[in-house]
Amino acid sequence: VIRPTGLLDPVIDVRPVINQVDDLLDEVDKTIKMGDRILVTTLTKRMAEELAKYMDRLGIKCRYIHSEVKTLQRVEILRGLRLGEFDVLIGINLLREGLDLPEVSLVAILDADKEGFLRSERSLIQTIGRAARNDRGRVIMYADKITDSMQITMDETNRRRDIQIKYNTEHGIVPTTVGKSREAIIEQTSVVDFKGGVQKAYIENESITLAADPIVQYMTKADLKKSIDNTKKDMLAAAKNMDFLMAAKLRDEMFALEKMMEEKFS
Repeated sequence: VIRPTGLLDPVIDVRPVINQVDDLLDEVDKTIKMGDRILVTTLTKRMAEELAKYMDRLGIKCRYIHSEVKTLQRVEILRGLRLGEFDVLIGINLLREGLDLPEVSLVAILDADKEGFLRSERSLIQTIGRAARNDRGRVIMYADKITDSMQITMDETNRRRDIQIKYNTEHGIVPTTVGKSREAIIEQTSVVDFKGGVQKAYIENESITLAADPIVQYMTKADLKKSIDNTKKDMLAAAKNMDFLMAAKLRDEMFALEKMMEEKFS
């Protein structure tokens, strides 16, 4: 995957599970001092909650997110992360979260060697992609052994890095994070608006970039179908809200995803 911005896939570091929380806290401190944000993925809701409480007691501004958090609140949380209202977002499955998170330079994967859906090759590749929008992007996998999924993920990431480095060298490109202003972030995440006590639906504009995101090529047919259905719901919500420009963009996004699914799985 060649990126015109020259951004590389993140560097992956594997560290032992023992003392993973203490090691993570050190890395979180370093990352915050650089002005960047952090994503942490755990295997259980309880661990996400406990880790968030622990960080909070240490004075680290963090939030956790899980499947019970409603869509509107999820977008609010992501906006808060991007705006620097807090520095660390902890979750179980962060694959569905905002695609464009250039403020995130560290993704930490706890218990990376526990094989399963959330630690499969596809999930790991998608998860580490969350750090691919920052020129300081890096990933720490905490594991006592390197599983097949981890090895495949690291091999694929290194292959992509080599291709991008060669491209950058040939074209004189210096990788640069594409940062966005506070105003742009607020506009993209469409602040919730209350009028007469009625909450207007609002759309996470990041979804319109999904078809162009490299992560799509690793999605299963079920993942793509779900993305198409979600985009359609957002399109109908935008139309109902009289936001026809956004509805048209989402319609085009939906068509692009449908075409992609047809070409990939027909």
